[in-house]
Amino acid sequence: MESKGASSCRLLFCLLISATVFRPGLGWYTVNSAYGDTIIIPCRLDVPQNLMFGKWKYEKPDGSPVFIAFRSSTKKSVQYDDVPEYKDRLNLSENYTLSISNARISDEKRFVCMLVTEDNVFEAPTIVKVFKQPSKPEIVSKALFLETEQLKKLGDCISEDSYPDGNITWYRNGKVLHPLEGAVVIIFKKEMDPVTQLYTMTSTLEYKTTKADIQMPFTCSVTYYGPSGQKTIHSEQAVFDIYYPTEQVTIQVLPPKNAIKEGDNITLKCLGNGNPPPEEFLFYLPGQPEGIRSSNTYTLTDVRRNATGDYKCSLIDKKSMIASTAITVHYLDLSLNPSGEVTRQIGDALPVSCTISASRNATVVWMKDNIRLRSSPSFSSLHYQDAGNYVCETALQEVEGLKKRESLTLIVEGKPQIKMTKKTDPSGLSKTIICHVEGFPKPAIQWTITGSGSVINQTEESPYINGRYYSKIIISPEENVTLTCTAENQLERTVNSLNVSANENREKVNDQAKLIVGIVVGLLLAALVAGVVYWLYMKKSKTASKHVNKDLGNMEENKKLEENNHKTEA
Repeated sequence: MESKGASSCRLLFCLLISATVFRPGLGWYTVNSAYGDTIIIPCRLDVPQNLMFGKWKYEKPDGSPVFIAFRSSTKKSVQYDDVPEYKDRLNLSENYTLSISNARISDEKRFVCMLVTEDNVFEAPTIVKVFKQPSKPEIVSKALFLETEQLKKLGDCISEDSYPDGNITWYRNGKVLHPLEGAVVIIFKKEMDPVTQLYTMTSTLEYKTTKADIQMPFTCSVTYYGPSGQKTIHSEQAVFDIYYPTEQVTIQVLPPKNAIKEGDNITLKCLGNGNPPPEEFLFYLPGQPEGIRSSNTYTLTDVRRNATGDYKCSLIDKKSMIASTAITVHYLDLSLNPSGEVTRQIGDALPVSCTISASRNATVVWMKDNIRLRSSPSFSSLHYQDAGNYVCETALQEVEGLKKRESLTLIVEGKPQIKMTKKTDPSGLSKTIICHVEGFPKPAIQWTITGSGSVINQTEESPYINGRYYSKIIISPEENVTLTCTAENQLERTVNSLNVSANENREKVNDQAKLIVGIVVGLLLAALVAGVVYWLYMKKSKTASKHVNKDLGNMEENKKLEENNHKTEA
């Protein structure tokens, strides 16, 4: 016969194995935990007064229990069952809360807290959910470029180490891309690591691009569930090079068309608006029906005015796509007649013409000796002042550097011409004789006195200006003379004479001289008389002084004699 204790133990064991009694009001309870964190599972049962012990178990997929922790209410001891996956990861507190460290995906189970009395077993089940945030999605295997009107793989969006698995979404410029037959194809797949039980999600996007996608950003995102609900992580932006065919051809001229002049080099540059741009073109020169195959540039060197015309370029494989431009090669011709060094005689007529031929209206400027003239020079009768350095200069204002100039050095020659003048000083003492000379080259002037034939070198000359200058002398002749002025240059020798009479006021001059001599002599005589008078005066003064001294001496002697006489009488 079994003892009462043995019967009681057998009853408890049966209750533990097949217990289905839940505390009224307790339903399913879920604990969410992040991967790697500590899972905390409260028992959710009120501890009965006659509690013998508490126990935790989890259920296998087939429903069979696996006990993992035990705590006695009487002995205050804790025991953990030998379950390899929970070795050193469990902790059972006094209030029967179970903690599981380093949460794993395999911890996602149904755990049950069991409180056992002598006659009953109470259970509180808890569902444990474990979540793992996936990695930030990344667009990989990106296309080097996309081509318009072609369905092509854009790239793969990958997000790793997720639990549970998430969903991937593609975006174009921030807007969701939805599958569209023939234009947007999205292929999604997921893989689970058999060891970690974490998922890797991959979404492949095939996309038919248009020119509207130029510089347009593409992104992707992963949406997953975490302990606090649904969340989304976005990838970095990806911008793709969009290839599209050339739709238009343009041609450029370097330098700009309005600045081309003869002698310049012209570079034609042909451009297509496709991507990538065309690398070769056909260039058509004026009057040449066949194109010249070249890269996107074609250069013409040292162009002439006959290079003016229409230039074209086209695609090699599509000659109907063509562009053209008109080029004008500017030119400027100047002809000066006469030019260089020209010698003419004074009084001659000299027609001068400066003829301009240019691709457009040109400005003409005349200069004489670096001074701008108001009009072009015209010589019906040349003067010496007309001589000088003339420059005819022309330019096209719109074309930098297109200038022309020709020069004329005009020399006006003439035989010496002489004119003599005479001017008498108001005092009548001297006469100024001037020899005015005109001629070119500059005549040399020589003065001579007729009769004696002597040459006069004491002359004064004026500056030589416009073929004229003068030479003058100042003389005071005492007799009538003839002065001769000779002017000579390479062309001729010219002589002119002038009679000069003696001074007409000679007597007046002599009287004046005599008067001056008389005055001087008078002054000298007056000075002599004054000297004699002064001498006599001084002599007289000395004699008078002696007499006074003598008289004074006699008075002193008489006074002393009187004094002596008075003394004798006494």
